[in-house]
Amino acid sequence: MRIEVNKEACIGAGQCALVAPDVFDQDDEGIVLVLNENPPAALHAATEKAASLCPAKAIKTSLA
Repeated sequence: MRIEVNKEACIGAGQCALVAPDVFDQDDEGIVLVLNENPPAALHAATEKAASLCPAKAIKTSLA
């Protein structure tokens, strides 16, 4: 899995960091940070859920 983030679209809702804290965090302004651009299979479901919950649709995932 590969993760792409549009930081300019991010509104800082924080759902990603709550749902997948091993993959996402937020900077001091609340903007998404990707901790692991290629998470292991055990984190794929949480990563997909985080992307689907993003209200700004700033997170995209794809199989690499």
